[in-house]
Amino acid sequence: MYVGLAGLYIIRDEVEEALNLPSGSYEIPLLLQDRCFNADGSLAYPAESPILNTPVPSVLPRFVGDTNLVNGKVWPVLDVEPRKYRFRVLNGSNSRPYRLRFTNQSSGEDILFHQIGTDNSLLDAPVEVGIDGRPQVVLAPAERADLIVDFSESSFGDEILLRNLSAGGFPVDPATTGQLMKTRVSLPLAPGESFLPATLRPVPRLNPADAVRTRNLTLDQVTDEFGRPKFLLNNAKWADPVTEDPRLNTTEIWNLINLTNSGHPMHVHLVAFEVLWRRTFDVAHFQATGDLVFTGPELPPAPNEDGLKDMVRVPPGQVASIIAHFDIPGQFVWHCHILEHEDHEMMRPFEVIPGQGNKGKKGG
Repeated sequence: MYVGLAGLYIIRDEVEEALNLPSGSYEIPLLLQDRCFNADGSLAYPAESPILNTPVPSVLPRFVGDTNLVNGKVWPVLDVEPRKYRFRVLNGSNSRPYRLRFTNQSSGEDILFHQIGTDNSLLDAPVEVGIDGRPQVVLAPAERADLIVDFSESSFGDEILLRNLSAGGFPVDPATTGQLMKTRVSLPLAPGESFLPATLRPVPRLNPADAVRTRNLTLDQVTDEFGRPKFLLNNAKWADPVTEDPRLNTTEIWNLINLTNSGHPMHVHLVAFEVLWRRTFDVAHFQATGDLVFTGPELPPAPNEDGLKDMVRVPPGQVASIIAHFDIPGQFVWHCHILEHEDHEMMRPFEVIPGQGNKGKKGG
């Protein structure tokens, strides 16, 4: 994965085509990654763990690169017209989350932008994305965001920097890992116009009352025989027997309970789920008794993640609740999408079992 094999594909339909969103040369995929390089330009990956007396090569708790790439290029430059652009953004990094902001280098002002889609769907309506009053968005590994950025208010010759700010405790150097791509408003405006509609398309919703089962699933951290952090799901290893076995054509709620001291971007194959809520809980009490005691209110998903997702950020000390409909039989996987975690060994199979099950069918 580190040396390649990362990309994205786009599925369209006639409903989206009718919205007259930016398209063609104005619709651009952005695959974000962080990497390290040797002096000869080849990719470098640490062979040794920071923990003493471990095997070489060794699994790492996480990887932090010192160089950002966009679509496989180091700190590229994109020349644009003064108009709306659609950026299909994918965080393809091993471990690093990105907190993205567009800043006009000439004026020092941040550029407003809107999110119109999540991992698996358009949103009901565009969302003006912001955190703490600043226009920005966070993407964990494997998370996607469909963004509309409007350069029409920028002056010819302006340079807009796509910046990365610290997220999830990952270090950021403003001169290196704090920069992703430079956009220059340097092309003449061509004929034609695109739009940012007031509404997009209704997101198909599942009714929690239709769920036939609610599962409490833990995210765990232990220590392996070499003293390295080892991450598990439900305290089980990859090769242990399957314990998650939803019935075909049923809806379930999965409560992802983070018992570790770090956040995890949790990815479930097969399904497009909805995030129901997040909530803090008493970790020590749960570890001692197995009882889930909440210490804060249910927090709904942020407006820009209130669509169909296949990954969800689960902060430390929180429960993230998701709802999904399982409509294809067979064996699939669910895992943390920090690659170093899923390799050691935060990935589990689940199996959709054929049989009776017709509740909670996906609507819309």
